[in-house]
Amino acid sequence: MASQTPWTDVHAKVHISLRSRNLLPSGEDLLVAVSGGQDSMCLIRLLLDLQGKWNWRIAIAHCDHQWRRDSVANADYIEQLGKIWQVPCYRLTAPQIPKTEAAAREWRYQVLGEIAQTDNYGYVVTGHTKSDRAETLLYNLIRGSGADGLSSLVWSRPIFGRETETKPILVRPLLEITRKETGEFCQQRDLPIWEDSTNTDVSYARNRIRHQLIPELENKFNPKVEQALAQTAELLRADVEYLEQQADELYRVAIASAPCNNGYRVNRHQLKSAPLALQRRVMRRLLEEVLRKGTNFEQIEKLTRLISAPNRSQSDPFPGGAIAQVEGEWIWLKFPPQVGDEAN
Repeated sequence: MASQTPWTDVHAKVHISLRSRNLLPSGEDLLVAVSGGQDSMCLIRLLLDLQGKWNWRIAIAHCDHQWRRDSVANADYIEQLGKIWQVPCYRLTAPQIPKTEAAAREWRYQVLGEIAQTDNYGYVVTGHTKSDRAETLLYNLIRGSGADGLSSLVWSRPIFGRETETKPILVRPLLEITRKETGEFCQQRDLPIWEDSTNTDVSYARNRIRHQLIPELENKFNPKVEQALAQTAELLRADVEYLEQQADELYRVAIASAPCNNGYRVNRHQLKSAPLALQRRVMRRLLEEVLRKGTNFEQIEKLTRLISAPNRSQSDPFPGGAIAQVEGEWIWLKFPPQVGDEAN
């Protein structure tokens, strides 16, 4: 079947990306997220076409957020496609309708990762494109993100944990392909697309970026703005990876390896000579460990300023009640008793 498949430029681009970046090694088990839209339909068709070259074992998963009246019919459709393609199909339904795009994304990755872990799929594959990468950069730029956020749509990352080799790994093999190209591919292959009405709803910020902001930028500033923004994200990702490696080393020497005396201890001497970019990354990582959730710029700055603050300086409380205090060459991040008990 694969030998009779017409070889297109899209096939070639994806095949080269897979090989040069070692994204989906030969013989691996893949769980492919399929919504029924053009990007995911292009993705699954490409992977099935390339399966003979890579010897993958492929299954598909459909996540129903229950946002639309036709969501059950959409899931039925994907399940039927699984039967036609003769691949296992997982049908996942949100127990509660997510209130935000972020909540939906968090649920989606959580359940995909859990299925991958339970049924031994080493890779979860999604259909994010170069266009998505450009939109994500703009979305995060507007929200005030740093380099990590501007380059957050990466080729691969572990779904759970920080370690780069932790499976299951989330992979996005279409980041060199635009949404226009996936649409043309689906037309050429006569792939039936399930139109998602929410994709045109401009009450969602990402849709306003897609349908209003990017066309305006193309018309008024740069007709290849998607390419330019995706290139910026790729350049920033290399910078972020280097900074994270350096921050890893600094964190190990500056932060006590485990909580002690109802708090964490930070060596100011080790941090003072480090560049501000690394100081911020170390403090952000510490706060994420303490707060068990993401942090914002103000929280990171509040802790970072204590690196060079006078002795006995202290912060106002962080969420949960933790307070940072300067004691000589140390910063102590201390919890109220009930928070400390939970953290330990």
